[in-house]
Amino acid sequence: MFGYVIVNKGDLTFREFDVYHSYYCGLCRVLKENYGLTGQMSLNYDMTFLVLLLTSLYEPETTYEMKKCIAHPFDRQGVSINKITQFGAEMNVLLTGYKCRDDWQDDRKILKKLYGTSLKSKIKAIKEKYSEKAEIIEVCFKNLDSLEKENCRNIDKMAGLFGKVMEELFIYQEDEWEEILRKLAYNLGKFIYILDAYEDVEEDIKKNSYNPFAEKYQEKDFEKTCRIVLTSAIAECSRAFEMLPLIDNVKILRNILYSGVWHRYEKIREERMKRAEKKAEAGNNESL
Repeated sequence: MFGYVIVNKGDLTFREFDVYHSYYCGLCRVLKENYGLTGQMSLNYDMTFLVLLLTSLYEPETTYEMKKCIAHPFDRQGVSINKITQFGAEMNVLLTGYKCRDDWQDDRKILKKLYGTSLKSKIKAIKEKYSEKAEIIEVCFKNLDSLEKENCRNIDKMAGLFGKVMEELFIYQEDEWEEILRKLAYNLGKFIYILDAYEDVEEDIKKNSYNPFAEKYQEKDFEKTCRIVLTSAIAECSRAFEMLPLIDNVKILRNILYSGVWHRYEKIREERMKRAEKKAEAGNNESL
């Protein structure tokens, strides 16, 4: 469920992309400093959006430096860090722990189990710091697991539970913006869950693994249905986003929500269509 909330680089200026990348590098550095290499491995663009959004909303003092790192040993990269970067790193590690557990339970991926185990002590400290958040997230994932075992096909119900998870990740403090942030995060979470199910449906069917789209995939209107539910979720997310008093980096944030999030979907859809065309062509050749 990672890697869906990204920028459309082609629609950003060089300066805008450098700003965006500086927050990504900042999150990477804080993960490395606070949680070591295993924490740094959890880095993803989805939490970069969280840091950028909350930074624009709360405007904390942000440091910007040019630094080298292992990934960029020769050229210095811009690195933006503030107190929300720390919060983003904590939420990043917390969510990664649950994702590793989910991957182990679903597919028995031993590497995910080992990785999750390596993060165990770090996650424990985060859970103690954010006990209420952690408890709500724990319940949501348990409910997801139970519904998967029941083979629930209600995509809205399943996506809604992951939306609840995202709500908790996006609430930095309780204030007048909490309700709007919850609506934004809830619908972004639904979008992520639905797109993840859309991407994995063929592989899950082959492996006989759970996927809420497993039956729908065989229907003629599958692609149309997916597009509709994805559009509905991101439209509600964007509606909430526009209610926030954002100024700094708002163009970058709009780029992500209005364009970037669709990049993975379009890529998946195009590759699926190509495979279908090749399969149909092969079938026609055999019948000749």
